[in-house]
Parts: sequence; C-alpha cells; structure tokens
Amino acid sequence: MVELNVTQAEADALIAMPKIRANENVWNFPGPGGSVSVPLLSENKRENFLLDVSRGQINLLKGTYQNRARQVVILVRLDVNGSPHYNPDGLRMLCPHIHLYREGFGDKWAFPLPGNQFLSIDDRWETLQDFMDYCNITHPPHFHQGIL
Repeated sequence: MVELNVTQAEADALIAMPKIRANENVWNFPGPGGSVSVPLLSENKRENFLLDVSRGQINLLKGTYQNRARQVVILVRLDVNGSPHYNPDGLRMLCPHIHLYREGFGDKWAFPLPGNQFLSIDDRWETLQDFMDYCNITHPPHFHQGIL
C-alpha cells in the first residue's frame, strides 16, 4: 500500500532530491482542458516521481504544475490564474501561489511565490521550466510546446 503521509524530513529530502526523466518519450504540453503526467526517477532510480501539468478548459490562463512522490504524495503544486485558496488557519492566498507538503496537512498550505523563482508566470512554457528547476528536475523530460 502506498503511504500517503510522510514525515516533513522525508518530504523535504524528496523535494530536494535530484530527479531525472524516466524515459526518452516526447510529451505534448497539454492544450486547453488537457493534462499530462510524466514519470520521473531519482538519480539512483530508487524513488519514483510524477510531474503533472494541467490546463483550464474555460479559463485558458489557468494552470497547475505538480510534483508527486510515491504516486499520491503531492510535494509541490503551483497554481496559476485559479481561485483563491484558504489555508487551514483561514489565511486567503490569491493566485498564483505554491503549495508545499506539510506534515499532517499534505498540500493544504499555500504560500506566495518565491520572488526570484517564477519571473514570467504568464508564460506557460517558461513557468514549466521554472517549476522543473524549483523541483530539482535536473534532466527534464522532453516536451513539445504545441499551442500554448
């Protein structure tokens, strides 16, 4: 059975762990309303990860970029042009914001974007590159841009 809860130390280590593409497939960046889940591996191939990218169907500027470990543990999620998020303490976070795993809460906490990391948030392609850097994906999967 897949463990949904991991300790904060484990989550922090998984986030920091260098990740590589699992294969040489070329993935299509999703069109409006689409999504893709791309397999990743740790460099030693002992841990499996997923990179999820999804786009809004009605709000074409809406997007979600997500890095998961162990199939179900959301380590990092970036929400762009979506609805505000309410943290467990009631604090309202406007989009864009980033969710980081927090022990006991999973991905329920959102934070403002790090100011020096996501410089072109309205550029979907650049945001994907920035997100992969943020998640320490050192050998990223191959993507075909398609129609952004």
